[in-house]
Amino acid sequence: MAAAGLPSVSLTYDGPGTIRRNCYVDLNRLERVADNEWRINPFGAMRVPGIVYADAELIDGMDDKVYEQIVNVATLPGIIKASYAMPDAHWGYGFPIGGVAAFDAEQGGVVSAGGVGFDISCGVRTLTTGLTRNDIEAHKDRLADTLFTAIPAGLGSTGTIRLSEREMQAMLSGGARWAVSQGYGYQDDLQYIEENGCMSGALTEQVSQQAKRRQRDEMGTLGSGNHYLEVQHVIKVYDRNTALAFGLHENDIVVSIHCGSRGLGHQIGTEFMKSMAIAAHQYGIELPDRELACAPINSPLGASYLGAMRAGINCALANRQILTHLARRAFERVLPRAELDVLYDVSHNTCKEEDHLVDGKAMRLFVHRKGATRALGPGHADLPAAFRETGQPVLIGGSMGTASYILAGLPQSEQRCFASACHGAGRAMSRRKASRQWHGHQVIDELSARGILICSHSYRGVAEEAPGAYKDVNAVVDTAEQAGLARKVVKLAPVICVKG
Repeated sequence: MAAAGLPSVSLTYDGPGTIRRNCYVDLNRLERVADNEWRINPFGAMRVPGIVYADAELIDGMDDKVYEQIVNVATLPGIIKASYAMPDAHWGYGFPIGGVAAFDAEQGGVVSAGGVGFDISCGVRTLTTGLTRNDIEAHKDRLADTLFTAIPAGLGSTGTIRLSEREMQAMLSGGARWAVSQGYGYQDDLQYIEENGCMSGALTEQVSQQAKRRQRDEMGTLGSGNHYLEVQHVIKVYDRNTALAFGLHENDIVVSIHCGSRGLGHQIGTEFMKSMAIAAHQYGIELPDRELACAPINSPLGASYLGAMRAGINCALANRQILTHLARRAFERVLPRAELDVLYDVSHNTCKEEDHLVDGKAMRLFVHRKGATRALGPGHADLPAAFRETGQPVLIGGSMGTASYILAGLPQSEQRCFASACHGAGRAMSRRKASRQWHGHQVIDELSARGILICSHSYRGVAEEAPGAYKDVNAVVDTAEQAGLARKVVKLAPVICVKG
């Protein structure tokens, strides 16, 4: 038993020489502000407080490293208001996954490659289909096989697209707009994609040749890890009027695509984390953790990273656009009356330059969201006209056998955490531990018995992403709603899952 005031400790063995301490967050070190809001009062080098949006049970399951990372982020120059953690927060690289932090360039604020992560612009796109569960039931096996054949997935997966240097430059500058211009989708798709499908300010010359080489054959691929294309059906409607505005009804079939910028984004993150760590001393930045490598926003290095990162965002937007095209062609072969329309596409690993009101003052801020999604409330000028009254669709992914959700942004989220919300369930255990606890074929068989078809090239990859390896997504979403981050619109259940 841990002594009073100290975190509880257990030991986990991950192979030879890898015994590590698992410490869990001690609630005694947090001040409870509300049922689902906790505060870490500033101490030491912290410039602002830490805020955790979670209930006591979710916090109790968080690794103590999350607490440490929230505190460390709060020490960075130019941070505004607080260092935030979402209900799905877990231990990440530098920033916690589920971390949100905003910085003011005029106050010496920084941009952190660790605050965006390696999978730049990893995000979710959801498509409506015009079909119901009954429409696909007799065709489910064939649809699963067709999607699995059409969607390249898995570690190191490559597609049929080979980009020349000129095409690579155009893709990194144009994002989904470039993809549409190449015949991958429709002009109407763009209005329902964050940034209308193209992130401005991309500097393609700041993307290394190695990053471009890694991406040359990977456009239109899912990759590995927790990436997926999932056919889902609506099992519950919470807000009927908003659901109708989103084009959703009970028993409707939708398709959700979860992926990012593949090898290109990983290479950008790797290179700039190294450069920022080396340059920190030059900029007078004391890093509490090397993984928090950062540079002043207004520095040459900061500007270079922002330009490269924006190109990475465009890569991810183009990738999801191409995957949308491939999914449409697959549905045409099996269910030709399906009409796959983009409901919304939003990223959850970005640093975005945004206008926010802080204590009544308008500020231009650089908002890092790592494993957190933007959640704009009703009336926001950046929303498509169709969502001005409802707020932004907030797409929350599950993990194979678990539920996913579509939420809507709330007005108060702007003041709570720069219009941000959780992005998924969040891992409850490491991939290595999950692969020791489950076997892939066992997971596939158990889910098949529940009517869920899993298509994957890797049994190990399935085991690593077993539903039990994640937090309870229902608890995470309930907490997000109760904390005023977003409100529930519909709940989705998986039918077919093509796993990366």
